[in-house]
Amino acid sequence: MVARLAFGTMTFGTEWGWGAEKETARAMVDAYVEAGGNFFDTADAYTGGTSETWLGEFIAERGLRDKAVISTKFSMNLEEGNPNAGGNGRKNIIRAVEGSLKRLSTDYIDLYILHAWDRLTPPEEVMRTLDDLVRAGKIRHVGLSDVPAWYASRAQSVAEHRGYEPVSALQLEYSLAERNIEHEFVLFGTRHGAGIMVWSPLASGLLSGKYRSDTVNGAGGRLETMRGSTNPGFQKFNDRNWEIVAELEKVASQLGRSMAQVALNWAATQPGIASVIIGATKLDQLKDNLGALDFDIPQELRARLDAVSRPITPFPYSFFGSEIQGGLTGGQAVGDKPAGYLPDLLMQGAFAGVS
Repeated sequence: MVARLAFGTMTFGTEWGWGAEKETARAMVDAYVEAGGNFFDTADAYTGGTSETWLGEFIAERGLRDKAVISTKFSMNLEEGNPNAGGNGRKNIIRAVEGSLKRLSTDYIDLYILHAWDRLTPPEEVMRTLDDLVRAGKIRHVGLSDVPAWYASRAQSVAEHRGYEPVSALQLEYSLAERNIEHEFVLFGTRHGAGIMVWSPLASGLLSGKYRSDTVNGAGGRLETMRGSTNPGFQKFNDRNWEIVAELEKVASQLGRSMAQVALNWAATQPGIASVIIGATKLDQLKDNLGALDFDIPQELRARLDAVSRPITPFPYSFFGSEIQGGLTGGQAVGDKPAGYLPDLLMQGAFAGVS
């Protein structure tokens, strides 16, 4: 059971040329916990291990280990010349989990996530190794990040067939500027029990209000620092995205909310999204983000955001819309289940524990 807003700690440390100093990072953890948050995301590669180390320290300082849900990731290689110090093979997974446990100062990880597809390791090896770690008590749950949909589906099928711990989370990029997971991953997640954790819901800061097409130079921040990077996650400056930023600014103004809050709210309330990872380098940024779910986006304003950000529908997904599907149903309206067939489950009420 995790908060709808997860706290991403990739910004802990300044080794990458941007990020938060230690006291600022500690203050942000305090603010997140005080706001009711319990879900922390990190990775062994973030800031060379600083992120995991600081997060483990802050959680221990507050005595939060039983309350905190810690997600961390493996795959990235930080040892030049050694191909076995990265990737998704059994050798690296076991090496990586031991390192993360040590840096986090804990004996178990709540959610252990494959960080990126290595194009080599079969899902059978990955899922068997992760299941072994669950059975050994070193991890509790299994997730996948940045993999093809067919790979995620194969991994889940292997787990189901062999009785391994299944994939319970998908960590994927999703925002008004990047909506391609809607083609397959949302359906996979909702039908096969994998909640989607959104990374980069602000498109690396593009949707925060910091950048405008005419003032981008000298704006600073992550996108400016990483402008020359070949990492596709930082390639955000283009005409389509500037149109999204302009419309987001108008909608945010009408709602009396910050652009960041509206962008986060939109992502968090989309189908299939379980939790949205928020990250910040300053305390005031985090506090603003924490208010992202304190309001609703009216349908007419959501429709404007949907329209300006709608992704191109490539083949074969172009065959799955009403234009073709009507030819499969004989022109009749056909649905999965009647409305209200499976109502949402919401448990709430005053605590009635034993005193």
